[in-house]
Amino acid sequence: MRMERVDWPGDILTLVAQEASALVELLCEQNSGVLDRIFALVEPKTLDHRQSLTNTRDRVSAIVDYFKSSDRNSCRQFLTIVYQYSENIPLLLETTLVSIAGYTPGKPCSSSQNHKHLFYHLQSYMDALKSMVLQKYESVAQAVVKDIRLEDTWVYLRHRNPPRGKDRTIQPQASLDNHEGEESEHKVSVESLLKTTSRVVTLLGQAGSGKTLLVHCLGRDWAEGSFPSIHLLFLLEFRQLNLISRDLSLKELLFLFYPACDDDEEQSDAVFEFILSNPEKVCFIFDGYDEFRAKLTHPEKLESINDPNKPLPLTDLLSGLCSRRFLPDCTVLVTCRPRDVTDMFGSPGFITCELQGFDRLGVKEYAEQYFHKKGDELKKKAVNLLMNNRHLLSMSHVPGLCHICCVCMEHLFSSDGTDLQLPTSLTQIYMQIILAFLKRINGGVVSGTSPLQRYRSKIVEMSQLALKGLEESTIVFMDTDVSPELQEFGVKSGILSCVKLTREDGSSGYGFTFMHLTMQEFLAALHLMTSQNITESQLKKKLNLKTRWTTKIDPKSVFTDSLHVYVCGLAAEACKSSLVQLKGAEGTTAWVQKRQATVRNVLLGFAGSTSQTGPKIVELCRCAHETQDAKLARAIGSRPQFELRNIRLNAVDMDSLAFVTAAADQNVCLDIGGCSIDPDCLEILPSFKNVDHLIFRSRKYDDKFAEALCGILRKLQALQKLDIALQCVFLFSKECICFSENLHSVSENGVDMDGVVMLASAICNQKNLRKVDASENGKKKLVLWFDTSRRHNSRQLTTNVTGIHLHKKLSLTRSDIKPVYMTKLCKQLVKCENLLDIDLSHVDLSTNGALLLIRSLADCQRVTAVELRHQAEAFIKFVPEKAEAAICKLTEYKLCKSNVEKLSRILENCPRLSELDLSHNLLHDEGVKCFVDYLPKLKISSSVSLTGNQITQVGALHLVNSMNTCEKVVAVEVSLGVEDQSLIKFVQEHVNGKTLRLRECSFEVIHLKKLVEIVNRCPRLLTLELSSNSLHSQGLFSLLDSLVELSTIQTVKLRSNGLSSEQIEYFVKKLSSCHQHRDTRIEEPWLTGNAVASLIAKCLNLQPHIKEISVNRASINIITEGNSRPRSTFVGHSENFSPALQSISFDDCDIEGQHLAPLTLPIQKCHALQDLRFSQLKVDRKGADFFSAVIPFLRNLRNLTLDLKGAAEDEVATLMAALPKTTSFESLSLSQLVLGDHGATVLGRALQSVPNLKSINLSQCSGWTAARGRDLVRGLVQCVSLAEIRLDSVILDEEGITILAQGFSRLTSLRRLSLNKIRVVTSETFVNGTGILCLLASFKGFRQMEEIELESWRIGDSGTYELVKYIPSWTELVKLSLSDNNVTDQAGEKLLAALSHCRVLQKLQLSKNQLGQASAAKLAQVVPLLPQLSELNLSENQFGQQGSMSLCEGLMSMKALKILHLTSIGSSDLVGVASSLKHCPSIEDVSLSWNLCDDSLARTLAEILPLCTKLKRLDLEANNITTAGATVIAKCLPSCPSIEVIRLWRNPIAKEDENLKDQRLNFSSV
Repeated sequence: MRMERVDWPGDILTLVAQEASALVELLCEQNSGVLDRIFALVEPKTLDHRQSLTNTRDRVSAIVDYFKSSDRNSCRQFLTIVYQYSENIPLLLETTLVSIAGYTPGKPCSSSQNHKHLFYHLQSYMDALKSMVLQKYESVAQAVVKDIRLEDTWVYLRHRNPPRGKDRTIQPQASLDNHEGEESEHKVSVESLLKTTSRVVTLLGQAGSGKTLLVHCLGRDWAEGSFPSIHLLFLLEFRQLNLISRDLSLKELLFLFYPACDDDEEQSDAVFEFILSNPEKVCFIFDGYDEFRAKLTHPEKLESINDPNKPLPLTDLLSGLCSRRFLPDCTVLVTCRPRDVTDMFGSPGFITCELQGFDRLGVKEYAEQYFHKKGDELKKKAVNLLMNNRHLLSMSHVPGLCHICCVCMEHLFSSDGTDLQLPTSLTQIYMQIILAFLKRINGGVVSGTSPLQRYRSKIVEMSQLALKGLEESTIVFMDTDVSPELQEFGVKSGILSCVKLTREDGSSGYGFTFMHLTMQEFLAALHLMTSQNITESQLKKKLNLKTRWTTKIDPKSVFTDSLHVYVCGLAAEACKSSLVQLKGAEGTTAWVQKRQATVRNVLLGFAGSTSQTGPKIVELCRCAHETQDAKLARAIGSRPQFELRNIRLNAVDMDSLAFVTAAADQNVCLDIGGCSIDPDCLEILPSFKNVDHLIFRSRKYDDKFAEALCGILRKLQALQKLDIALQCVFLFSKECICFSENLHSVSENGVDMDGVVMLASAICNQKNLRKVDASENGKKKLVLWFDTSRRHNSRQLTTNVTGIHLHKKLSLTRSDIKPVYMTKLCKQLVKCENLLDIDLSHVDLSTNGALLLIRSLADCQRVTAVELRHQAEAFIKFVPEKAEAAICKLTEYKLCKSNVEKLSRILENCPRLSELDLSHNLLHDEGVKCFVDYLPKLKISSSVSLTGNQITQVGALHLVNSMNTCEKVVAVEVSLGVEDQSLIKFVQEHVNGKTLRLRECSFEVIHLKKLVEIVNRCPRLLTLELSSNSLHSQGLFSLLDSLVELSTIQTVKLRSNGLSSEQIEYFVKKLSSCHQHRDTRIEEPWLTGNAVASLIAKCLNLQPHIKEISVNRASINIITEGNSRPRSTFVGHSENFSPALQSISFDDCDIEGQHLAPLTLPIQKCHALQDLRFSQLKVDRKGADFFSAVIPFLRNLRNLTLDLKGAAEDEVATLMAALPKTTSFESLSLSQLVLGDHGATVLGRALQSVPNLKSINLSQCSGWTAARGRDLVRGLVQCVSLAEIRLDSVILDEEGITILAQGFSRLTSLRRLSLNKIRVVTSETFVNGTGILCLLASFKGFRQMEEIELESWRIGDSGTYELVKYIPSWTELVKLSLSDNNVTDQAGEKLLAALSHCRVLQKLQLSKNQLGQASAAKLAQVVPLLPQLSELNLSENQFGQQGSMSLCEGLMSMKALKILHLTSIGSSDLVGVASSLKHCPSIEDVSLSWNLCDDSLARTLAEILPLCTKLKRLDLEANNITTAGATVIAKCLPSCPSIEVIRLWRNPIAKEDENLKDQRLNFSSV
């Protein structure tokens, strides 16, 4: 056998470069004669230099390098000499050389003759193999419309193994945020897949994407010489491999489908030896793994393969190749659908890539090519229609579907009639394709009968075959499986294709396949929807949503999982007539409608599920889109967020999502973080009518993607928030934001400061751009928030047309900003006409940089706040107009004296400064003195904080002295203890004097003397507070004397200064010498029990001018009367009494009855005493005797409060007998007193002797029997002047209630009535409501009612209707409490309507009832009529989502609301309620606990809380807020100084998270 020289198809110079190392190794082993022949080809000048090298390998390497850069002829001569004269040439190198140099018989044998025969066989087989591969390509490419250029066909190349779906242990959100499980991608050409060898490539693509065509194109290009490093390429189809059932060796497999010439065994042995010896030169392409019936064997289960000729199961054989268990250096390319990639086991060099499909331009080019020969008019019409129809265009991004759409349009344009009905779903397109195929049978001749009716029997038979194949996983049918008539019909119409088969015995045959797998599934769906033999139960089993997250344990399917989609599409109204024609029997229409309804009902069931993953949501949307059912779409679109993770979204998916979200009656969030999406698919986004929050968060999105996104942003009318990975350039048309990670990165997020300046410009110019967050935050992303005036939520409460300036924000957290950029940044931001915040949190600003930002207060009059905390929270805030006042906070820097001077000079030019915070700047005493010296020059209107600057007593005195050096200072507060605080306050409205507060200063004698000097120079000091100062005796008395002599001091507070009883007595006695009004408060831990009683007794004797004394725990408060006291009229006279004392109270100070004896005589002298109060007093006989001895002397007593405990019955009776019986006595409070029968009787009689009593409080009193209780009530109702009655939790029988009700008719002055939780000894009549109605009916005479409380009466609807009769007349009603009363929604609606007449109502408590949506709606109508409503408690009712929306409407008008409690109101969606709080400027306390609200509530609260400037408490207990939601709330807290606590107990939150360290976040049960 002779093989002549052939022209090498590639570049010879490139070949030398590729084989350079092999040539060097070969020539180093040859004799000098071979090298001399080669040296003769080299130019003399060059040769001299090469031969001067002493080392042989160096000389050979230099010669090879020379020929790498020589001309082609010289290179060919070089290779010819190497081939002809070299010995022992490796087979692979010899194969290459012979293709260039050829073979001549005269060439000396380089090895044995057998070796040469091996080479000849290889070359012969290579030629035959290329011929067979080309034939396969030609059979596949027959119907190709346009030429395929592999260098211009792109795939996404992934650099990591794909996530394993359900095998993953990381949740999708965590995976997304951490970039784990997410592949990074970039585009490469299909041609490049084989440019690099010795790797395993998985080419993914959905059905119809062109995988089969492209791999055959790769085979064609190889056969034409495009991949010279690949010598043998085997292209095998899995659909053919399905026909093999026996074990095969690799050799048997290859030569079964690509046999040797004339089945030459010697040739096959030679080729296989080459394969085993040179696997890096061999490529295997396995096409259509998705069509393979079996799964590849896991590599771990494979046995070691020592014998390459050993027969193996096909799954083991293919797995061994794909996992590189044998032939490890070969190249393997496998095509499959994305869901099957989990079967492709990773190995060294394993990569995954995915076909892009057509972009918009590709669709247009394909359509133009398809219609190229069909006339220019038709081509223009068809192409325009395809490009302008969103539904057709979205489907055409898949090449196979693009072809089908073109066939469909050709059919429609060729049909009779002018009314062109375009299909709106994929199913409807396939229905048109069937009609187009049926039209081919008669050569396009149209008869009067419908094609579906005419060929009904054939279609039915074809559909049965399709379903049978689907159920048996058969896609290739043997000719024996298809009747001859059906074969003819299928091939003639084009529905079936005839394919050549290679059987496992090597024989050839023919089989049939449907023109595409999707056509087989569509026909199977037709059978399911039209066959009487298919039950509804069987049909429902086919309607399972498919996920795109697959695992290795999922069953293998050769189909595309689209059967359920087509079944849903056939349930559309547009398909009804076609189904009726195919069913072809009487009563068919009703039967078809019922079957279609069954499908839609199943989908409605899926729509109600909240546990579906993102892929299943997409599938559900696709099904809804196929049905074109608006009701179904609306049901699916009702979810607030579509959260999709780590899947590829194609145009059909996007079109389906648009269909569903557009049908929703609310705004939704579309979160496609981590999903792969082509830029052309973004053109569908404007169809998402109700999407207000859009999230793109992946490293996959490049600049091209961002540019495409920016082009459509303005078309998203509902969009408010855009969250996107920071990986690209953003262009906003003429208003330009331009930044990129390709720019020089100054900060962690890849945005340099020039980019920041551009962002600043954009936020100023882009009208609806509300917030830009370019923070690092541990993630490279950008979040853009938009404001829109077009809202599609019919229940939306507000619009943007309010005339209020839009609030904008630029977030640059965790960036490294140099001072040089500060001026640029500020110059841009001052142009913003709206409210603007700049977030500079965690920015590493130098001190000079910080001072430069503070200068903006002077340079720009619109700056309202500069808050800079070193490497922590930092903000700059602008307002639209000139700011009336500005705040400056510079904290946690290290400011030296020169920094303080520089700062002070800057602040001199800030006339609008209201607050200055210089806390924790290590100023020390020197820095504080420097600042205080500058203070008179500064124009600060509110306060200066110098807290935490490590000052001593000297620095404290510098601050105190500022009250003398700076006239505007009105208060100084200094604490040098654990709570290190230093505060200076300035002149405020209605403040005339000055206040000095010194805590924990530990002054020595020298400091006290200096303090006295400073205080003596202060002319208007009104209040002095000394707390925890450990005053030393030596200087204390001097200080006390000075305090007494200072006539300007009106209030003195001495707390925990270690004062003894002697020192307090001395001070009180000194006060008697100055006859002026003074408020003295002294607090010492020993001021309790007997000690405080004795001290008060001594004070009363020492100081005749005491007007009020109050003792509370360990403190006493003494108010003395001045010289100009008013004259008083008292009953009785005595020469030895203290006329000034009017009030004395002891509250919770551990006093017992035995301690009261010293007080007896002093209090008896206080005839002017009007108020006497003892709270938490333990009474014994001595205590009872004390009151019996004292009360009779108090002839002017008006108010008596005895909150006593431990009294015996006879002692209580003694107390009751001693009650005042004077006409001046007006108020009695005996709450929680155990009266007993005797005490109740005595009190009942005593009450009859005080007709002027106006207020009585017997709440929680007890100890009497029913009879004595009636006596008590009889006495009570005799007090006809009563304006207030409180009987909470007392026990009465039915008769006692009746007496009370009868007495109410005489109490016409009653204004406040509290009957909460009265325990009634009931009878059956009372239980049935008669007694309650009787009591409520007694309210008829009340005309001045201000407060009424009836908690836990269980009055029900009947009682409510009775109460409603009188409420309209209570026009002065301030408070109404009807909690826990079984009030239903219907009665509640009436109650709220009645309250519309109570225009001064302030408190409304309706918790623990059965109120619902109707009551909420009525409340929304009523509250605008109640402008003073400040407290609203609606907890533990069942308002539901609709009711909560109604509450939102009401909240918008509640400007006075301070307290709002909505605990457990039956709705987990309180986002609207939270958003409405911004309309409640007075809100202080909010409870939204026990509602199972999720993070959407947290995100809304984070935006709203900074606007609630008075909010103190927020209760979110027992919701479903996660750590992410809590973190969002925590991040807003620096902007919420008023908030004291946010309760987050019973939420799934990791409270140890570093972002949740704010002490105001409470995770405990209290």
